[in-house]
Amino acid sequence: MFPQVEWEESQVEVFMFISSAFETIKFEVKNDLGYLIINREEKLNALNSTVLSELKELFEALHNKIKEEKVRGLILTGSGDKAFIAGADISEMKDMNKEQARKFGELGQQVTLMMESLPIPIIACVNGYALGGGTEIAMACDFIFAQESAVFGQPEVKLGLIPGFGGTQRLAKLIGRGRAKEIIYTGRNVSAEEAKRIGLVIEVFKDKEEMLLGAKKTFSKIMKVGSNAVGNSKKVMNVANDLTIKEGLNAELSSFIDLFGSEEMREGTTAFLEKRPPNF
Repeated sequence: MFPQVEWEESQVEVFMFISSAFETIKFEVKNDLGYLIINREEKLNALNSTVLSELKELFEALHNKIKEEKVRGLILTGSGDKAFIAGADISEMKDMNKEQARKFGELGQQVTLMMESLPIPIIACVNGYALGGGTEIAMACDFIFAQESAVFGQPEVKLGLIPGFGGTQRLAKLIGRGRAKEIIYTGRNVSAEEAKRIGLVIEVFKDKEEMLLGAKKTFSKIMKVGSNAVGNSKKVMNVANDLTIKEGLNAELSSFIDLFGSEEMREGTTAFLEKRPPNF
């Protein structure tokens, strides 16, 4: 799961308060550090309703139990080497009506907001593709590490859509409106090197193992300082964003759902599944 982590089964704590066995994510705690893996390797860890629902359940449990369970931080990555999260699951999205799109977009936004309000640091360790919802989930973390082969992007316009899980709001705040608009308007990919240069990523590593070790080393420093101080620092630093992002998210969601059922969206998703260029 995490190639650099070697421990006996007895050393691993799996939260007993999690009521159901997860199908699409894996979660473990070792030495007060949580490890969360999006576990749909055969689908490049794409986000469908099940993944988002399970993430919501986990983050709700963490919010309720985090103090007594003494979790000091969380590393989030994707299963395998090809993808962190390749995006939302297009095969599920293709035939959604507006109400289904609303629920899907709201679920994705709820997950990202819960990640931001979790009173512990979250480091996204991006392995491979982090497109669309993958970039959006990564941006909801406190900061992003990436391996050299990582690829970021918000390619929703190529499907006749816009980002629906916070991409239009968070990307601009992280890298500036001009750069964010150019990336979203063109739908182009962003390499790990460029992502670091523009401030989306804070560190690039040779491979996944080195990246996860880097995250562990960072947390070893964080765990030496006051956990309440870190948690409150996160809360205060997010206050300004929280006061404005929810209004932006409402506008984003309205536009996101309005595009479902449009000719562009149908053509974009159909072309993607048929592995051909869209005819817009």
